[in-house]
Amino acid sequence: MNDDRDLLSRAARLALRGHGEAEPNPSVGCIVADRDGRIVGRGRTQRCGGLHAEIVALHQARDHARGGTAWVTLEPCNHHGRTPPCVDAILAAGIARLVVGTVDPNPLAAGGIARLRAAGVEVVVMDDVPAVRRLHASFRHRVATGRPWIVAKWAETADGDLVAPPGIPPTISSPASHRLVHRERGRVDAILTGIGTVLADDPRLDPRVRRTRRTPLRVVLDPDLDLPLTARMLQTSKGGPIMAITDQSAIARDPERAEALRGLGVEIMTIPWGGPDSNGAGGRLRRRLTAEGCRHLLEGLARDHEVSTVLTEAGPDVLHGLFDHRLVDAALVFTSSSRFETSTGSAPHPRDRLDDRRFETVWQGVRGGDAVAWWQRRD
Repeated sequence: MNDDRDLLSRAARLALRGHGEAEPNPSVGCIVADRDGRIVGRGRTQRCGGLHAEIVALHQARDHARGGTAWVTLEPCNHHGRTPPCVDAILAAGIARLVVGTVDPNPLAAGGIARLRAAGVEVVVMDDVPAVRRLHASFRHRVATGRPWIVAKWAETADGDLVAPPGIPPTISSPASHRLVHRERGRVDAILTGIGTVLADDPRLDPRVRRTRRTPLRVVLDPDLDLPLTARMLQTSKGGPIMAITDQSAIARDPERAEALRGLGVEIMTIPWGGPDSNGAGGRLRRRLTAEGCRHLLEGLARDHEVSTVLTEAGPDVLHGLFDHRLVDAALVFTSSSRFETSTGSAPHPRDRLDDRRFETVWQGVRGGDAVAWWQRRD
């Protein structure tokens, strides 16, 4: 049993190498051993439409898989989608024992365990391995809710401030942290920001790394349609499509501006907005995100753009709005050792929303002197 847990954990680490590449499919890991227990195959899910983890591992194992054991983080699929069922390949390879880390929550693909057992394969379900549980949390979430997995990213000072006082350079984190952010940008389907961040920083919001796995959609929460026609994100040719999330009244008030933005390639989506946010931190976002508006936005991103993961690049107002509606699923937090002479943030800071009853620390490290932590919502 301990060996099974260890090998499932190893399969989960293998699957993580596919982060940002396999989506919208789940990133799955698989390890195959021969009848004597020697590892003869390893695999992870390839790009969408490519080989699944089990097929990669079985191709490596060849005839050595017959009579052997396979460890896979997710129940093998039992339907013909973009690729044939993995169950067919497992049966053809002669696997005698299969250890599964997660039962597939997608009813369309489920049924693999039952079919394998009916064919005489010993199947063990071991769904209490932490690494596997965390690996497939986003996939289970997407199937259950129909909305993307949201990773809130922010850089903060040692005091928890996100925004520099006037006259102070706004950069908080180190170049090494910036490189990590660009890597993550190239692994998500969409980057979400607020108009306050756009007006203050004029960001490009594109991943600037050699090998981007995805070209993210850039989504701007812009209730009054204030996105400048000269914004840098509209000028860069390497970034992904841009979407402005606004209110219908803003379009009615200035239809020519809406048409000008559309002419620059901006897609405009309208959602319901709340009134002025009396609890804001002084940012440019003047109207509140509502639960209904968030539902419209996230379901639309998933349905119309196949968005499965969203990375936020926003200020405290947007972050607090997402936390208020319990929409933050994970957090990537960069904490600098520096402090501003005058603290500008209001309580609570975004860091205060990471209640350890709802979130757990998955990883901690250091990048260029910054403390970096990845938090994830508990199941």
